[in-house]
Amino acid sequence: MQTVQVTTADSDLDRRQAAFQRWAPYFLLGLGTLLALATSGSLTPLARDQQIGLALVAAALVMQVWWTWSGRMHRGPNAVSVTFYVLRFAIACVLTMLNGFFAFYVVAGYYDADEMIPGRKRQRLALFACTLPVAGAQTGHWPPHGSMWLAFIGLVIANNVLLTVLKHLTEQQEARSQSRADTIAQLQQAQEENAALQAQLLVQAREAGIADERRRLAAEIHDTIAQGLTGIIAQLQVVSNTSDPAVIHDHVGRASELARHSLGEARRSVQNLAPSGLSSDGLPEALRKLVGQWSERTGIPAEFTLTGTAQHLHGEFSATLLRITQEALANVSKHAAATRVGVTLSFMDDEVTVDIRDDGKGFDPLALPARSGTGGFGLDGMRARAERIAGALTVESEPGFGTAISAHVPLVLHA
Repeated sequence: MQTVQVTTADSDLDRRQAAFQRWAPYFLLGLGTLLALATSGSLTPLARDQQIGLALVAAALVMQVWWTWSGRMHRGPNAVSVTFYVLRFAIACVLTMLNGFFAFYVVAGYYDADEMIPGRKRQRLALFACTLPVAGAQTGHWPPHGSMWLAFIGLVIANNVLLTVLKHLTEQQEARSQSRADTIAQLQQAQEENAALQAQLLVQAREAGIADERRRLAAEIHDTIAQGLTGIIAQLQVVSNTSDPAVIHDHVGRASELARHSLGEARRSVQNLAPSGLSSDGLPEALRKLVGQWSERTGIPAEFTLTGTAQHLHGEFSATLLRITQEALANVSKHAAATRVGVTLSFMDDEVTVDIRDDGKGFDPLALPARSGTGGFGLDGMRARAERIAGALTVESEPGFGTAISAHVPLVLHA
C-alpha cells in the first residue's frame, strides 16, 4: 500500500509540473501586458511603437496557443522546438525594449529550455541569453547604455549565478525522484519474486508433505497394525494346535487384546491422516481440541495456552504445526510416562511457534541415533516437516527432567 501511495504522489507532482509549464507562458505574457498598460496607459507613448507592441503580443499569443495544442505533438528537443524557442525569445526581447515589464515573458524561457533545446551547453547558452533582457529591464532600460553597462553586467552575473544554483538544486531533486522511482520498481520486482518463491515453496511443501505422510503411514502400519495382526495370527495358531480350554481361553484373550489395540492404532492413524479440525476451525481452536481429546484419551492432564494475537495462517503452515503437535503428543503417551503436559501456541511479529512440554522421564537427544528402530521417536520427521516450510525444530531434554519440543515457522497469512 505504501508503494502505491508514493507512486501516486510522484504522478501527481509530474502532472502539476506539466500544467505549470503549459500555462506559465500565458500568465507571464498577460502579467507583462497588464503591467505595461497600467504604468503607461498604453503599451508605449508612441503610436507606432504601440502598434508594434500590440502586434507582437498577438503574435506571441498565437504562437503559444499553437504550441500548446498542436506544437507539442513535435515534442523536442528538435528543430521545431528550437525554432519556437528562438522566435518566442526574439519577440520577448523586442517587447522588453518597448516596456521593461515584458521581461516577465522572457522568464518563460527559464522553465522549458530543457525540453526544447538539445544539449546541456546549448541549454546553458539559452538560459544565459534569457538573462540579458531581464538584466536590462532591471537596470531600467533595454538595451543598456552609458553608465548602465556596469550595473547591467553585474546583474547578468548575479542572475546567472542564481540560475546555476537553482538548476543544480532542480537536478538534485530530479535525481532523488528518479532514485526513488528506481527503488520502488526494485521493491515491486522483489515483492513479485518473493510471491513466486513463496508459491513455489508451498507447492514443494505440499508435495513433500504428501510423500512424508505416505512414509509415515507405511511405518505406522508396519510398527502397529501389521505387528498386531502378526501377534493375533500367532495366538490363533496356538489355539488351533491345542484342545486345552485354559490355553485356548488365555490365547484368545491375548488375541482379542491385540485386536483392540490394533483397532485403536488404526483409528488414530486415520484421524491423523488429515487435520480435519482446520477445515472448520483456525489453528488455535484445532490445537485446543487436539490437546483436550488427547488428554481425555490418555488420562494425562494437558493444558493449551495461546499467546499473542491469533491470525489466520496459510493452510500448509497450520497443518504442519498441527501435525508436529500430534506427533509430539503421541511420543509423550508412548515414551514419556508424564504426569502433566503443556502446549503453547505463540504468534509473534514474523513467526509462529508451538511448544510442547512434559514432565516425563526425558531422554538424551544425542543418544537417539543409536536407538535401533525408534526413528528418534519421530523427531526427524517433525524436524523435516518444519524445515520444508523454512521453519525449524528444537528439542531440549534430559533423563529425569522431562522434554520440551519447539517448532518455529514463518508467519505466512492465508491469502
